[in-house]
Amino acid sequence: MFGSMGITELVLILFIVLIIFGAGKLPQLGEGLGKAIKGFKKSVHEADAIELEAQQAQGQQPGAPPASETGGQSAPPPGAPGTPPPSQQPPGVPQPPKV
Repeated sequence: MFGSMGITELVLILFIVLIIFGAGKLPQLGEGLGKAIKGFKKSVHEADAIELEAQQAQGQQPGAPPASETGGQSAPPPGAPGTPPPSQQPPGVPQPPKV
């Protein structure tokens, strides 16, 4: 896991960390690191689940063309040049805020 790092190097690093942070802070540092890793793993799994749901939803819609047929381009936002005015947009398309 650590490549060419041996036990001596790991003990030396642990000793330096112990001197810098002290014995009282080590449990707090370990807890914070554990929570960070757990949160990262959770967000990665949620992103995968969201992506899988999106693919399944797109596969269930019979009229929706696959992303390869659209050229990978998404629809321009409302109000962008080349889009119809809000009064001519199909229902269900959010209207841009008026400034």
